[in-house]
Amino acid sequence: MTYRSTDYQAFELAVADHVAEVTLIGPGPGNAMGPDFWSELAVIFTELDADPDVRAVVLTGAGKHFSYGLDLAAMAGDLSAVLADGAKAKARTDFHGMVRRMQSAITTVADCRKPVVAAISGWCIGGGVDLITAADIRVASTDAKFSVREVRVAMVADVGTLARLPQIIGDGHTRELALTGKDVDAARAEKIGLVNDVYDDRDAALAAARATAAEIAANPPLVVQGIKDVLDHSRSAQVNDSLRYVAAWNAAFLPSLDLTEAVTAMFAKRPPVFTGE
Repeated sequence: MTYRSTDYQAFELAVADHVAEVTLIGPGPGNAMGPDFWSELAVIFTELDADPDVRAVVLTGAGKHFSYGLDLAAMAGDLSAVLADGAKAKARTDFHGMVRRMQSAITTVADCRKPVVAAISGWCIGGGVDLITAADIRVASTDAKFSVREVRVAMVADVGTLARLPQIIGDGHTRELALTGKDVDAARAEKIGLVNDVYDDRDAALAAARATAAEIAANPPLVVQGIKDVLDHSRSAQVNDSLRYVAAWNAAFLPSLDLTEAVTAMFAKRPPVFTGE
């Protein structure tokens, strides 16, 4: 079976030879993650999980970049209530629910019984890192750059990175990336285990991801699913507990003058000045 779907706003989906290819397409610049992304991601991966013809998934981004991460401009309306002065229980409860829904969208990638191979080129920032940590295997092109950027915009990463990244690259590297918000190039990403391999360019990285997915798809599908289930079993409870905790933490403590300053500075294209308030 071969088919291609353009029914989505933030993704393109194609399936051929038992491999699905999910491509981020925006619509924001750099495949930024706006409302369409968060609503469609869960739908797509739930369908792929249930599709008996799909045995593996390639996840990539259209154009030069994998993803700039959360589309703050498009999501501003969802954030405005909790950022208002004196936000009360209703606003914080609604925000907590939104975070949990976003977490659940990323978790559908991690929980998909069909292994996911991510091919990353260009920038992979913030929410982009949340997304690739939910994949089973990651490959990159030499121009790939990664950043757990939330700390630089006065946020605690809350959609999956802090829950899953330590199990991929270890505690020390996770703390370095999350506490500094620094940019990491493909060579460093490979060295610390964030990606399995690095290739010369986007086309080569995508070809490698497709080849790996095809290798997986050629194996007995129930056994592949069993391997993934066993590997995921021991860490699932820890990940879920971390996600619940950070959602509650941000609902309580995210609003701050520093966050307002970070957003204002970003739109004004100037460095932020944080005061710890």
